Amino acid sequence: MESKRRFRSRDWFDDPKHLDMVALYLERFMNYGLTADELLSGKPIIEWEIDALVARGIVNITVVTGFESNAVEAVLQQRYANRAHINIVFNPFFEVADNLVSCWVARSAMNHDFLLLNGDIIFDPEVLTKVLNSEPAPITLCVNRKSVYDADDMKVQLDRKGCVRHVSKTLPVSQIDAESIGLVFFRQEGPQLFCNAIENALRHRDKLKSWYFTIIDALAGTRMIKACSVSEHRWCEVDVAADLAIAEELFGRMTPTQRCSNIPVT
Repeated sequence: MESKRRFRSRDWFDDPKHLDMVALYLERFMNYGLTADELLSGKPIIEWEIDALVARGIVNITVVTGFESNAVEAVLQQRYANRAHINIVFNPFFEVADNLVSCWVARSAMNHDFLLLNGDIIFDPEVLTKVLNSEPAPITLCVNRKSVYDADDMKVQLDRKGCVRHVSKTLPVSQIDAESIGLVFFRQEGPQLFCNAIENALRHRDKLKSWYFTIIDALAGTRMIKACSVSEHRWCEVDVAADLAIAEELFGRMTPTQRCSNIPVT
């Protein structure tokens, strides 16, 4: 039986001002050893994410593509033609730039509240429910806490009030409180802050290969970024083919307290 509780996010979904865009998805734009068949066979990562969004009533989605864009577009058209409104934005610089530029090419979609999702994560729909109903803040960063962090984790330092102080893969161990899972909620003045910071950063050529998390880190000093822990929910990051195989095999079998990020790769 569904809960009769009305979530704050329902007011957002029902607001006509927000019908044109509610989610921005950054597709993998380099293959890192994954072939097109591996990316699109079985249930693709992008379908896991879009299904989770649709399950929570989020049907207006912008997908930024790069690697194998035509194949991704064909899959989305086939599987979501009657279920969601998906706008494809191709990033022509995907081979020479990182995802900060992917955000820049889709900046027109950031003119009001939106979710930003990395293209390499799978998560339970309950993760979305929690972040959409989190304590209001211009920027809300979904984080996971664990005992050990590896070199590729996007590490997060928090202050005592739960505000984000720093976000970086190279944080010293003594400063690590959590990791970002690759899902960020922008609202209030957050979208404008983020867009302005992207525009300013990309005036400098050396920023072309930057992650958008460099912007989150730079904005952290404003104390406008709150963390939302989703450690109690399932989620999984897929970086290489081995991760993809583990995710496909195990995600559906795990209990709600397990996460693929804690499953050792052998």
